[in-house]
Amino acid sequence: MNRLKGKVAIITGAAQGMGASHARVFVEEGAKVVFTDLNASLGEALAKELGPNAHFIKQDVTKAAEWKAVVKEAEAKFGGINILVNNAGILGPVTSTVDMTEADFLKVCAVNQTSVFLGMQAVIPGMIKLGGGSFVNISSIAGMVANVGTPNPAYVASKFAVRGMSKQVAVEYGSKNIRANSVHPGYILTPMMVEATDENGGGAADLIPLRRMAEAREVSNLVLFLASDESSFITGMEHVIDGGMTAA
Repeated sequence: MNRLKGKVAIITGAAQGMGASHARVFVEEGAKVVFTDLNASLGEALAKELGPNAHFIKQDVTKAAEWKAVVKEAEAKFGGINILVNNAGILGPVTSTVDMTEADFLKVCAVNQTSVFLGMQAVIPGMIKLGGGSFVNISSIAGMVANVGTPNPAYVASKFAVRGMSKQVAVEYGSKNIRANSVHPGYILTPMMVEATDENGGGAADLIPLRRMAEAREVSNLVLFLASDESSFITGMEHVIDGGMTAA
């Protein structure tokens, strides 16, 4: 407990799934959490559940103006931001490179990639004033290896980009005590993954050496570590949590 005591965090895409799990764990560990999502009804319900140390804001993460507004409101509510977890993301259509439309490609990249850039850009000046902070950017194993059997060029491109942007910020702002790491989950039991696999871990689990899909909280534990001062000398790295899927 209290591994994030005194910290203020923003978590995007946190009304459900992995983001909601991250928000719960952060509040449990003493952080004050501002979390955002487009789904206001789920977000407001979660804020009520989490209590006074959580605050929900409806946000379109692809809009720079909304990022500025979120940062301003978060600072007014809880103070300077120490942690940003860029968790918001979409899968997009599973289709070949030839068949994917330009509109679909750009939409996936806007949500998964541009939002991470905009978020870090909006938060960095305040982190510098605070004397440092931590970015935890949620990528995917699709940011480590290409999808096999389920082609999705936009998703893969965007998740590789998250990995690269994390490294760039780590190098640019390490002297300011700002750290940036990417997290690369495999198959996690979230609404998005269950919808994508049309199951609750059945056949998909056969692809995983540990023979099961992960619970969202298992990813949250890694995100917590990277957000906390326990990982104070870890930056610019990709952290894979996939039950061994990419080991072979």
